[in-house]
Amino acid sequence: MPIVPPVLDDRRFNDLVSELVARIPAHTPEWTNPMLGDPGRTVIDLFAWLTDTLLYRANLIPERQRLAFLRLLGVQMKPAVAARCLISISIDDDKATDAVAIKPRTGLDKPVRFETGSELTVMPVTAAAYYKRPLLEAELNQVEDVLDDLKDVYTDVGDKLPTPYATTAVYASGQPEESGFDPSAEALDGCLWIALLAASDDELHLSKVINTLGGNDQEQVVLNVGIVPNIEVPDLSADIGTRAKIPHTWEMTTNRETSDGLPEYVTLEPIDAADSTHGLTQRGIQRLLLPSASQIGAPTNDVRKNLQAGVGDRPPRLDDADQAARLIAWIRLRTTQEGAGVCLSWVGINAVEVDQRRTITYSQVGQSDGQPDQTLTLPGQGIEEESFELEVEEENRGFVVWQSMSDLALAGRDDYVYRLDSEAGTISFGDGVRGRIPTRGARVRVVTMRYGGGSAGNVAAGSIDGIKTSNGGDAGEAKLKVFQPLAASGGEDAETLSEAEKRIPSLLRNRDRAITPDDYEQIAADTPGVSLGRVEVMPHFKPHQRLTEVPGVVSVMVLPQKTTHRSPNPRPDRSVLESVYAYLDERRPIGTELYVIGCAYVPLGISTNITIADGYGRETVLHNVRESIYDYLWPLTPGGPLGTGWPLGRAVSDRELEVVISRTEGVEGVNGVNLFQQVDLEQSGVTPCKKKTVQPEWKLVTRKNCQPVEIEMKEWELPELMAVHAVTTDDEAVNASDGAPSELTIPRGSDAAAGVAVPVVPEVCQ
Repeated sequence: MPIVPPVLDDRRFNDLVSELVARIPAHTPEWTNPMLGDPGRTVIDLFAWLTDTLLYRANLIPERQRLAFLRLLGVQMKPAVAARCLISISIDDDKATDAVAIKPRTGLDKPVRFETGSELTVMPVTAAAYYKRPLLEAELNQVEDVLDDLKDVYTDVGDKLPTPYATTAVYASGQPEESGFDPSAEALDGCLWIALLAASDDELHLSKVINTLGGNDQEQVVLNVGIVPNIEVPDLSADIGTRAKIPHTWEMTTNRETSDGLPEYVTLEPIDAADSTHGLTQRGIQRLLLPSASQIGAPTNDVRKNLQAGVGDRPPRLDDADQAARLIAWIRLRTTQEGAGVCLSWVGINAVEVDQRRTITYSQVGQSDGQPDQTLTLPGQGIEEESFELEVEEENRGFVVWQSMSDLALAGRDDYVYRLDSEAGTISFGDGVRGRIPTRGARVRVVTMRYGGGSAGNVAAGSIDGIKTSNGGDAGEAKLKVFQPLAASGGEDAETLSEAEKRIPSLLRNRDRAITPDDYEQIAADTPGVSLGRVEVMPHFKPHQRLTEVPGVVSVMVLPQKTTHRSPNPRPDRSVLESVYAYLDERRPIGTELYVIGCAYVPLGISTNITIADGYGRETVLHNVRESIYDYLWPLTPGGPLGTGWPLGRAVSDRELEVVISRTEGVEGVNGVNLFQQVDLEQSGVTPCKKKTVQPEWKLVTRKNCQPVEIEMKEWELPELMAVHAVTTDDEAVNASDGAPSELTIPRGSDAAAGVAVPVVPEVCQ
């Protein structure tokens, strides 16, 4: 039976009144008529009300004891987590030719407070990304006559054939590519080209912008390039550890050519210490040192001046006359190792990372009263511990820096330490034995404090605006425009008191150490900055070889939270798996081999024929049938027979689905359920940066020996419902052909033949 804390006194107002009235004959027999409204009865009601209030407070003692127990355990509630994202800032002035310096911690107040995480020099240029796209078959047919002429025109390309391409924009208008873009697989030359464009085509304006980009003899100019890789869904057997940096190089065009007549490029050196992308493996900023003004330029784009414009190793030819006139230079990104690919969701210049926090500097927060264990309240909650710095005034020494310590019981008598509660926004000092007591009257001030966070910071793309420069800088006089390409993510509200109380059993059971399967599940679910919808612990399962009885191995399967119950099913990307792994890895036993994995899904389709009851609309009932099937096979809540998600390894049966369909309102009868399974389809976790289309086949799973039709699942697999085809008895009969789910499109790589890239515009050359 469950353990329920007892109520100290369960009597209420009516119980107390009844008890007092029952005692009247024994204590005051002369009071023979204690009716409502009688003065004596009013006194009874008053005392019953007062006693009821006292009993209510007495029954709060167990709750107070739980809270006191939390404090004795040293448990602090988890602070709010700040949302983060990348933004791009541009100068909103067509005549501007000078750069604008923006200092770190510059504020953006719309719709909630964000701050820049690093310095940024906004260049007076905008960027447009392009790649050399191989022509499609239909386009090749249009220019078939032109191709023969190209072979005669470009006779100096050696033994290679000219391969036509179309200059194609990527990240058009700064918008991200949802499925990502992999130049090594999709571009004819394996490069991503970024055109730096001035606001005007005036020669004087262009010259001034080039001089700004070139800097001076004392200092090189730094260009911030924001990068958002498309985080792939790793295979079940993939190793989730530190990702190797992707070997790559950045190059800028000049207005010169080599002695061989080839375009000259200058390699842009990145500032390695400022590479928050860790080699293009995660969202962040790369800061590139630009060359001098004399080395900045672009080859001519006019084919009438240079027949080789856009050919071979040269930048793609721009057919937009306005952009071509404003072109300053090209920046080229390419990988330097054969077979290395990089899938990018967004690339932009003048970028900076922002987070949902507010900064306070040199703020006095109180004075010491000289008492032990004193606590001071800070001017904010959800404090970033890494940047927090505190000073306490000392006699004849001025302000002295004190150090943060998680447990003051470990401090010495003369240690200058304090304990920070980042969620509550308080600091606590020692008692003179465990940690020094600040001198009476000593002022306490915060040197630096960043605070904030919460789910309110998870704003949609294009929401952040209103840049402020309260900390000074040239940006105060410039007109700036903010562009947010992707939604902010990672923001979480602070832990509530009830949530903290629920952690008491796990704290006593595992003390933040993963030993039992329940420990792994609880700790994985508590990973900060990650919203998980389901955690499954699989002891002795090694995902690489799909072995299930390997001693010392623990696999933790995690699925992110998802509200819609439609395909694609929730899949953790690499950043989620890495976060959970890092959190568990610090808490596992040394001898345990830990894997954090996603789920292997088995694609399937369902068709059914139903009879609709009288009085119900056809489309409404069919819609409800489809929704009930999707909900039932969903891997998260409320899916599955128990409402906790479809169980791992549980087979999908047509008989079971018939019961689910028959329970749908408006269904009078179920005339059959067909199950379809995909065959010859690679795992759906493939990197979505390829373009070739593959049409999978669907196979009808048939009944054997009058047994229920089932699609078996291995213990690490879950079903993924790709399509539901529902009809009524008035429609055509359901069979394997008309009931099959619709075609799926699986991205694949480009099959462009190797050759010399030659620009072609099919619409013009037709």
